[in-house]
Amino acid sequence: MSGIVLADAESQDDLKRYATIVRTADADAGIRLVASGPVLAAYVCVVPGRGITGGGTVLGLRTFAVEPGEDVDVVVPAAAVLDRIAYGRAHHPDRYEIPVPPMSLFEPWAAQSPPRSGWEPAGELDAEDLIREVRAGITELGEAGTGLAAQVDALRARVWGEPLTGWHAPRGLAFAAYRLRFLTPGEPARLFRSGPWWRLRTAAGHALAR
Repeated sequence: MSGIVLADAESQDDLKRYATIVRTADADAGIRLVASGPVLAAYVCVVPGRGITGGGTVLGLRTFAVEPGEDVDVVVPAAAVLDRIAYGRAHHPDRYEIPVPPMSLFEPWAAQSPPRSGWEPAGELDAEDLIREVRAGITELGEAGTGLAAQVDALRARVWGEPLTGWHAPRGLAFAAYRLRFLTPGEPARLFRSGPWWRLRTAAGHALAR
């Protein structure tokens, strides 16, 4: 069974924490693992996109240091990542190896690949302001109540697709960063743009939207 070897115990622990947060937010969530060279990129979908182009897609991303090996690009359940970490620790306690889970998921959002370069700085935002924006969106969704699945999905897309106050970037960026615990009051969040994509970067991770 092929595997991904994290660079050290800290990287392995970070991946475990990230996968735990993702699974807590959505028990059925998938994680796209892309390993190339010394970097493992772990993408998750926070807000699914619409239509053929996937407009409105909002992703979360964290990167981890790994030992260079075979390239990997798979989408697997977050729960399976946690199981594989436990398996790796039991069988390779000094190597930080995570066997690639044997099961895979088909997720339309995984076809949306944000650019790796060409990002232009667009500004700096305050984490506390972003948290307030997210809470306002959550309140709006809560006040709308429940309805047909299609109506709920449309409302979520509208709420998180609205621009952040004073910016053209979608509010879904703040929601993804908040949900994945990337926002820390007092620390800045930097905004970048590349073509149709937006990226919100903090010390803890990245939120991406198009």
